[in-house]
Amino acid sequence: MKKSQLIQQIRNKETFLCVGLDPDIKKIPQHLLNEEDPIFTFNKAIIDATAPYCVSYKPNLAFYEAYGLEGMVSFKRTISYLKENYPDHFIIADAKRGDIGNTSKMYAQTFFEEYNVDALTVAPYMGADSVTPFLEYDGKWVILLALTSNKGSHDFQLTTDINGERLFEKVLKTSQQWGNDENMMYVVGATQGSMFEDIRKVVPNHFLLVPGVGAQGGSLQEVCKYGMTKDCGLLVNSSRGIIYASNGEDFAEAAAMAAKKLQEEMAKELEHII
Repeated sequence: MKKSQLIQQIRNKETFLCVGLDPDIKKIPQHLLNEEDPIFTFNKAIIDATAPYCVSYKPNLAFYEAYGLEGMVSFKRTISYLKENYPDHFIIADAKRGDIGNTSKMYAQTFFEEYNVDALTVAPYMGADSVTPFLEYDGKWVILLALTSNKGSHDFQLTTDINGERLFEKVLKTSQQWGNDENMMYVVGATQGSMFEDIRKVVPNHFLLVPGVGAQGGSLQEVCKYGMTKDCGLLVNSSRGIIYASNGEDFAEAAAMAAKKLQEEMAKELEHII
């Protein structure tokens, strides 16, 4: 998907919501466990219920790999269902891959050819040769970890060099030599608040994938205040707050209501740029 297409979807639907598909057998409604493929059945219902209110879906690979081959079958079925029924939605595989060049090349083949997702989260720690294989695919996106929402992000990402440059700033600056705002995004946690202002000084036009709104306590309004661009420039992810809005038989309806509430908040924020 091209950047212009993603921007148009955001404007048309008045939302920049990304729904995280993180199915946990222990948390999904118990009546689904009688299904042949409980994870896919759960995902399908969530997708059908939330599709009008979002522009993107982000399955987290950990929640599929944990169930072995059956889990990966569920993942592939989920991607295929999205491609066939909701082709305008931007699909992100949240896998945080990144290794030496020939290994990254195989990871890229896995996700961009075998699964045919639109984007993949990538860890930048090993440098250029671990990232560039993912950028060789036309129309596909790399989403580099920059400043994450977890507590431990401060252990490394905010450390400074002798010139006072923080590590996440170095990641932002250096990675622009590898890709551009048409094929590279950055993960920035919603809990970072006003730090978005510093990030926008370095990457004014790149899209940011923003986890941490909802269950992790990040503020949508604060993210938009400091991080929104004239083209929106944000994909704000919510996982648990939507998909586990209910664990009863009304789980899909509850997910739709939670997604709709976020969409309405996002529509208000988009009024400033549309």
